[in-house]
Amino acid sequence: MNQQHTKLSHLSVAGLLVTLGIVYGDIGTSPLYVVKAILTTSDHFNENIVLGFTSCIFWTLTIQTTLKYVLISLRANNKGEGGIFALYALIRKRNKWAYMIAIIGGSALLADGIITPSITVTSAIEGLRIVHPEIPTLQISIVILTLLFFVQQFGTHAVGRAFGPIMLIWFMVIGALGLVQIANSPEILKALNPLYAINLVRSHPQALVILGAVFLATTGAEALYSDLGHCGIRNIRLTWIFVKTMLLLNYFGQSQWVMANLQPNATSLNPFYEMMPDWFLLPGIVLATLAAIIASQALISGSFTLISEAISLNLWPKLTIKYPSHIKGQLFVPAINLFLWISSAGVILLFKESSAMEAAYGLSISITMLSTTFLLLLYLRRLKVNRVIVILMSGLFFFIEGLFLMANLQKFTHGGWFALSIALVFGIVMYSWYNGRLIKNRLMKYVSLNDIAIILRNIKKDQTIPKFATNLIYLTKGNRENGIESTIAYSLLDKQPKRADIYWFVHIEILDEPFVSEYEVFHLVPGEIIKINLFLGFKVEPRLNLIINQIRKDLSETREIQVKSLYPSLKQVPISGDCRYVLIDRILTSDHSFHPWERIVMSISNLVRNLSIPESKSYHIDASNYVLEKVPLGEPDKLGTRIRRRSATNKYTSE
Repeated sequence: MNQQHTKLSHLSVAGLLVTLGIVYGDIGTSPLYVVKAILTTSDHFNENIVLGFTSCIFWTLTIQTTLKYVLISLRANNKGEGGIFALYALIRKRNKWAYMIAIIGGSALLADGIITPSITVTSAIEGLRIVHPEIPTLQISIVILTLLFFVQQFGTHAVGRAFGPIMLIWFMVIGALGLVQIANSPEILKALNPLYAINLVRSHPQALVILGAVFLATTGAEALYSDLGHCGIRNIRLTWIFVKTMLLLNYFGQSQWVMANLQPNATSLNPFYEMMPDWFLLPGIVLATLAAIIASQALISGSFTLISEAISLNLWPKLTIKYPSHIKGQLFVPAINLFLWISSAGVILLFKESSAMEAAYGLSISITMLSTTFLLLLYLRRLKVNRVIVILMSGLFFFIEGLFLMANLQKFTHGGWFALSIALVFGIVMYSWYNGRLIKNRLMKYVSLNDIAIILRNIKKDQTIPKFATNLIYLTKGNRENGIESTIAYSLLDKQPKRADIYWFVHIEILDEPFVSEYEVFHLVPGEIIKINLFLGFKVEPRLNLIINQIRKDLSETREIQVKSLYPSLKQVPISGDCRYVLIDRILTSDHSFHPWERIVMSISNLVRNLSIPESKSYHIDASNYVLEKVPLGEPDKLGTRIRRRSATNKYTSE
C-alpha cells in the first residue's frame, strides 16, 4: 500500500485536512441550493412551515448521514475501501443475484456524478447576478466545467493540496454566516424538536415536494462512503463532527433569515447569498465557486473510481485507465471523462438555471441510497448481527429513503426523467456486459492439461513445425488447477500447431479485496508446461508484461526454469528468452441458438464490446509481442434431424 496513503488514512492533522478537501465537497456545497430549492415549492411560507423543513433537514442529516453512513456503513468496508461496489464485493459470493442491486445503485450514482458538477458550479456562479444581473452565468459555468474536465488528464495532486484548506475556510465561513443570523434571533432552534418535522409531513399539502428539496441536503452521503479508502474511517468520523456543525449552523441561519424576511417573492431569492453582508458578497461568491469546483472534482474522481471498480468486478467493459500521479486511488479514465464533460455541459444547456436542475437532482441518488441499504442488510445478515436490530434499523432506513424516493418521483416530469434516463443507459450496459459474460461462460468447455501435455511435448520435439516462441503464453479464463478452455487447445493443436520451449497458461483472478498482488505456480511438466494463477485485488492494475517478467525471474532464481534464450546459437549469450502471447477472441457462430432474451442481451453485449479496449491494452501487453486469434466458442448446436445420403445416379457419368 502506498506509504503516503497509509499516513493519510491514520488519524493526523494532515489526514483531517485532506479529508475535508476530498470527502465533503458534495454535501458541503448543498447549502448553496437546498433552502432555495425548498422556497420554490410554495408561494406561501409561515413560521411553522419554516420550522418544519428546518427540522427535516436536521433529522435527515442526523439519521441518514450520521447514523446510516458515518456510524454504520463505514464499518462495512472491504479492506478499508467503501462504496456500493466495495459493499457488493463483500456479499456477492453468498448472494449471486445481488449484482442487480449493485448495478441499480452504481448506475444511479454515476448519473448523479453528471448532475452534481452542473448544479454546484451553476449555483455558485448565479450569485454574481446579485452584483451584475446581466452576467452570462450559463457561459461562465460551461467554461469552468470545461477547464475542470480538461485538467483531469494531468492529475490533481498539485491542486489537491489546496482542497483541504479551502474547504476548511468554506465551512468556517458558512458556519459563521449562519451563527450571526441565529444569534440575532434564536427562535429557529425550536426546529431541533422532531415534532415540527412530523407535523409538516403529516399536514402540509406540498409535504412530498418539500421533502424532495430537503433530500438534497444529504445527497453527498453516498460519496462520503465511497471516499472511505482515500481517508480512513477515523478521519471521516472526526471531521464529520465539525462539518455537520457548520452545515447545521448555516441551514438554521438561512431558515432564520427566511422567517425574518417572509415575502411573496421569496422564491426568486437565495437565502445563502441574501444573508451575506454587502461587503462580503463578492468574496463569498468566489469562495463558493472554489468550493463548487472542489465538489465537482470529488464527483468526477469518484466516477473514475466507480468505473474502475465496475471493470474489475466484470460489470463494465474494459476501458483505458491512466494514472497521472503516484497517489494511490488517483486515476483518469479518458472515455468517461469525455462522456461526463459532454453530459454535464448538456445539463447546463438543457436546464439553464440551477433551480431547474434541482428537479433533476436527487432522484437518482435516492435510488442509490436504497440500494446501499439493501446490500447493507445482506452484509449485516452475513455477520449474524441480532435479527431484531437489523430489522428495526433496516425498517427505519427503508421508510425514510422510501419517503424520499416518493418525494423525488414528484420531480420526474420536471427533470427527474433526465437522471433516470442516464442511469438507465449505465444500467443496461452493466447488465448486458455481466450477463453476456455469463452466457459465454456457460458455453465454454474445458479440457485437462494432463490430456494434452503429451501432445505438447511431442510438438516440442517435432522439428517440422516452425518454432513459434521460446515462451508461449496463453491467458485462460478458467480457475481450474489442471484445466484450460477447449478454445486454447483448439488454438494450440487444431488451428495451427505451435511449438515452444515453455508453455505458460496464466489465469488472472480478481479478488474482492482491493490491494492483493500474489501468484501461485503449478508445474504440470517441470520447466516445460506451467500453470500460473494470479490473484489481484480489484484495485490493482494488471500490468501483465511486468508481472510475467517478475515471475520468470523468480522461477529462474529458484532454478525452476531457464530464463536465457534456448535457441542453440544464443545459449552462450546473455539474452533473455523471448515471450509471445496468444490472445483468444472467443466468437459466437451462427450455429448457436439462444432464448429471445439471451439474444437481446448478447446483441447489446456485442455492441458494447465495440467500445471496450482490446485485451492486450487492458493487460498492458506489448503490441509487438502478441497475436490475436479468432476461435469459435463452444460446440455448435446439433442438427434437429440427421441429413440422409441419397443413392448416386448416373446422370453425371460420361457417356
